[in-house]
Amino acid sequence: MDWARSRLTGLGGGVLCFLSLLCVILDFQIDGVLGATRGEIEHHLEMGRKLLAAGQLAEALTHYHSALEVDPKNYLTYYKRAAVFLAMGKSRSALPDLTAATQLKPDFFAARLQRGNILLKQGNVQEARNDFETIIRQSPEYGEVREQLARTRDLEELQEDARAAYHQGDYSGAISLLERVVEISPWDPEMRELRADCYLRTGDPQKAIQDLTPATRLRSDNRAAFLKLSRLQYSLGEHRESLSQVRECLKLDQDDKECLSHYKQVKKLSKRLDSAEELVQEERYRDAIKEYEGVTEAEPYVFYYGNLAKERICFCLVKVKAAAEAIDACSEAHQRDPRNPRILRDRAEAYILNQDYEKAVEDYQEAREFDGDSDDIREGLERAFKLLKISRKRDYYKILGVSRAANKQEIIKAYRKLAQQWHPDNFQSEAEKKEAEKKFIDIASAKEVLTDPEMREKFDAGEDPLDPENQQQGGGHDGHGWPFPFNPFESGGSFHFKFQ
Repeated sequence: MDWARSRLTGLGGGVLCFLSLLCVILDFQIDGVLGATRGEIEHHLEMGRKLLAAGQLAEALTHYHSALEVDPKNYLTYYKRAAVFLAMGKSRSALPDLTAATQLKPDFFAARLQRGNILLKQGNVQEARNDFETIIRQSPEYGEVREQLARTRDLEELQEDARAAYHQGDYSGAISLLERVVEISPWDPEMRELRADCYLRTGDPQKAIQDLTPATRLRSDNRAAFLKLSRLQYSLGEHRESLSQVRECLKLDQDDKECLSHYKQVKKLSKRLDSAEELVQEERYRDAIKEYEGVTEAEPYVFYYGNLAKERICFCLVKVKAAAEAIDACSEAHQRDPRNPRILRDRAEAYILNQDYEKAVEDYQEAREFDGDSDDIREGLERAFKLLKISRKRDYYKILGVSRAANKQEIIKAYRKLAQQWHPDNFQSEAEKKEAEKKFIDIASAKEVLTDPEMREKFDAGEDPLDPENQQQGGGHDGHGWPFPFNPFESGGSFHFKFQ
């Protein structure tokens, strides 16, 4: 029995000795690890400080992330990382770090003040007030905090008054109050969305967009604002911007039914409009007209797209020289959008095609009232005046009875018919012959001008190439409208004209 006790005592002594040795070894290792950890933390903090001072915010942020992974209980590191987030304009990311810093060290007033300021800018009146009152209770000498506390009271009153004005239908009054609210809390999405709604109700959609755009970013998931913004832009004809905003909504939730439905609608219309414009660029105007007609069928209730489609159809019809169709289409477009200078310009060109120069001048003059800086309109008006002046002397298209879009074959055919009809040999009396001579000369002049590309281009630009006023040193004719060096009816003897 004594032997057993002595063996146990000896064994116990050995165990105790072993445990003591193990503790010494562990203490040494832990000190080594902590030493290495502290050094690592100091390295990350120092690098973060240097990079922050150098303005390399993303790199500084990486080091503060690493420091907190090693030591998640360091309130100062949270505060420093929050400072980087704020420098990057990410106040929502800074807020959790400031909250962590104040939880780890409740009397860390610098972090609490910064947190209260962010909450105030976000419109969180109660939470901001709690932070400011906590600081004042424990450290009354903070003068800035008293000012901020007073701002929370002002903000709360303004918010209540703005909501009351809105519910009473006083939208202009609500806007005035909300302007002061947004000055204090520019990061409050609710107040911005309320002001956007007031702008819409007072008929100012562009200002509504200015409020909705930042509101979409002020919440972590603001699909409702993205959708509202997209629909508003769509109604204003900004289909590309609308598509961009609804895509942001779907990034947050690709299965959102309302956003998905609106996306399909916008995508379809945007594709059709882009296709139509590509066809215009390719000068496939008739195909473009079909696409624009499809736009009016697809969106009969969105006023802008109907106007746009009618305007572009008017333009395309002018390009294909369909004068009568163009005048009708442009007149319809003008009724829908009477202050659009582009429609007036295109209708003026349609009137020119129709040889109605007085109306062309009237449309160009009206277009100039709405866009006095346009070179196209200024040059078009000058050309319309010239054509009107020429038409009062002689209009070669009218002489031959052809449209301004007539090709060379059509012009020659009309010329032959009229020349045969008005040849002086067809008439008996001297008076009739004289009248026929005049008409025959005009017919021959018209044929000469309109079958010569250079001369026709000058005439279409408002200059009569056979007008003595426009000629220098004779200009290749005798000054009486005949385009040759002699007048066949004044050359002596009878002139015989034969048709093959």
